[in-house]
Amino acid sequence: METLVLIVHVLLAAAIIGLVLLQQGKGAEAGASFGAGASQTVFGSTGNSGFMVKITALVAAVLFATSFALAYFAKERASNVNDAGIPSMQVIESAAERAEELPALEVPSSSGAASSSDIPTAE
Repeated sequence: METLVLIVHVLLAAAIIGLVLLQQGKGAEAGASFGAGASQTVFGSTGNSGFMVKITALVAAVLFATSFALAYFAKERASNVNDAGIPSMQVIESAAERAEELPALEVPSSSGAASSSDIPTAE
């Protein structure tokens, strides 16, 4: 089901891009006001603005619905993943308690002989 919604979503996105590119801009109406062949159009003398706007709005509404469906599927998948490699709070707290019980490492003092350490010192 999720795959089907994803495929429909991608196709709707491509359809919206195509519909927006097919629509005429605001400056294209200037030629129609001087009688530039408006009677020979398929959608009548008003042009295709009404039809294309309605189809674009419909496709946008369905794209919006598929976006919500994909978000729902992602939420359900995220809530079903209990063990994603992240330890629970109890494991973290018990590890911190065990770390407090471990003896601390003794750090050798730097006042010892220079030959006891492999790290050169500047004197």
